[in-house]
Amino acid sequence: MPNNLANWLTWLRISLIPLFVGICYFEKSWVSAANQNLVATIIFIAAAVTDWLDGYIARKYNQTSAFGAFLDPVADKLMVAAALIVLLHLGRVDGIIVLIIIGREITISALREWMAQIGKSKSIAVSFLGKVKTATQMVAIPMLLYHDSIGGFDMRLIGTMLIYVAAALTLISMFYYLKAALPLMWEAK
Repeated sequence: MPNNLANWLTWLRISLIPLFVGICYFEKSWVSAANQNLVATIIFIAAAVTDWLDGYIARKYNQTSAFGAFLDPVADKLMVAAALIVLLHLGRVDGIIVLIIIGREITISALREWMAQIGKSKSIAVSFLGKVKTATQMVAIPMLLYHDSIGGFDMRLIGTMLIYVAAALTLISMFYYLKAALPLMWEAK
């Protein structure tokens, strides 16, 4: 494992996951629900910022590595999955949304692994649609975690609308990747 700042930021993001989940399950007599929501939101946003920052640092300072390319998306998927499971437990997101988003991530990760094994990983590079899907999730999840109004804006309502948009984009992007891989699947028979 290359020992560089970009990889350390990715490890930091992974280490924030148990803290994030723990905060969400603190005994209500220890901390108010509003404070619990605020801290969970801050931790999630901090993790999202480290995602952007580690990629920026890796590119700017030439700290890219095969290990970092593997670990970074794993860290992202773990954080999003943890947040969605917590939100499901709290009753703030529907189970079908969680199933769609996590199911897509598993499907596309498996597809990318298979494509890499046959030497065609460039055939399903990250698309613009996938980036929009990720951005929509990363905005919706903190709003659902915060679960209160800010300056007259109902974060719960906006977050709920955005997570439905993210789920739709998730399905569309999954079909985009599968369509791109389909000819290669027929060749592999």
